[in-house]
Amino acid sequence: MYALVDGNNFYVSCERVFRPSLVGRPVVVLSNNDGCAIARSNEAKALGIKMGAPWFQIKHLEDEAGLVALSANFALYGDLSDRMMSIAAGLGHRQEIYSIDESFVDLTGIRGDLTERSRKVRERILQWIGIPTCIGLGSTKTLAKLANHVAKTAERNPGVYPDHFAQICHLGRLNKVELDEVLAATPVGEIWGVGRRISEQLGEGGIRTALDLTRIDLATVKRRFSVVLERTVRELQGTPCMDLEDEPPAKQQIACTRSFGHPVLQLVDLQEAITEFACRAAEKLRRQDSHTAQVLVFIRTSPFRAKEPQYSKSAVFPLLTPTSDSREITEAALAVLDAIYQPGFSYAKAGVMLLDLQPAERHQFMLDLSPPIEEQGGAGHSDVEVQTVDRTRLMTALDQVNGRYGRGTMLLASAGLRGPDRAWTMKQERMTQQYTTCWSDLGLVRA
Repeated sequence: MYALVDGNNFYVSCERVFRPSLVGRPVVVLSNNDGCAIARSNEAKALGIKMGAPWFQIKHLEDEAGLVALSANFALYGDLSDRMMSIAAGLGHRQEIYSIDESFVDLTGIRGDLTERSRKVRERILQWIGIPTCIGLGSTKTLAKLANHVAKTAERNPGVYPDHFAQICHLGRLNKVELDEVLAATPVGEIWGVGRRISEQLGEGGIRTALDLTRIDLATVKRRFSVVLERTVRELQGTPCMDLEDEPPAKQQIACTRSFGHPVLQLVDLQEAITEFACRAAEKLRRQDSHTAQVLVFIRTSPFRAKEPQYSKSAVFPLLTPTSDSREITEAALAVLDAIYQPGFSYAKAGVMLLDLQPAERHQFMLDLSPPIEEQGGAGHSDVEVQTVDRTRLMTALDQVNGRYGRGTMLLASAGLRGPDRAWTMKQERMTQQYTTCWSDLGLVRA
């Protein structure tokens, strides 16, 4: 038995913890540079605001409907997520943190009323953290995900599913007839692992609900679609095919990309941005104990400024030996930037991607193919050895300092001085305080 614990409208709920005046009001959280809506309250959804809606298209709702728009405060969201997950872990034996607001919990073998147990955990999260959640329970991860969808839908849109499914939905307590009714009420596109394109293809074949999907021939699914969809069908039928991942798998590539708050014209500003992006990517690389063998850098102008000259370019720098050293990765990234930069353009976005990742414990050495001294006639540069400097301890110290005192406390010189005057700094004009991670932003209670 599995449970999926999911924070409702998580980013908005985090903002409401410290600003109760936002409860009941339409609220959206905007993406980097305040570009588009990445989280919406139920009230904002009722206004017809879609996920990813550009801010300039919905800005008029500030005056017309009292819409509140906030810049993303990821430091706050990450901290409240850690607190929520620590409480959710008490629901069962093991936990898989699936995303910033979702976690699977293994309930196998736990005695008692699992619905009541889930309700107590939900109430504890709400009381201690202030985040409302919904919990779905099922015999497989896919069914638990479906149960969570049912719990949320029954809470937000009464009538689609029975009211007693709101907040907590335990599909394992339903008989076959009741479960089929739930599956029949669920569009196939709402099933975890069924994307929009596959949903459309299934619809063309008459598979429009989750119940239809459970009745499809497994051999046909595997032949026409994929093994992944076959596994999803088996899970919907109650056969576990996916266990919890105690540790997330290592990423196959790591990227740090940003749109700039203002057009960037000068090479020195791009160098500062690329340095910071490379260092952040290297930090993520060390966190998963990996090395990279290739560094990709790209820069581009904005396609939305059609009247301005357009330019987009990327290139890859192969490293002699794989590394996680911020200095070596940054040197490679800046070398690529020098090669692809063209003056006279207003750059709107840039990024660094680390490719060809491999475990840090795998070591790669270079063969010395230079001829012996006697074959060089006593001349040449054979006495010069190519050495790689091990900066593992330095990188560890760098990560520890930045982890303790805040990101950017210690950085490479080519990143420039931090501050609001940076030309490439993101727009975050509507960001709230970092209430739980910054001493100067702590809330004050006046007697």
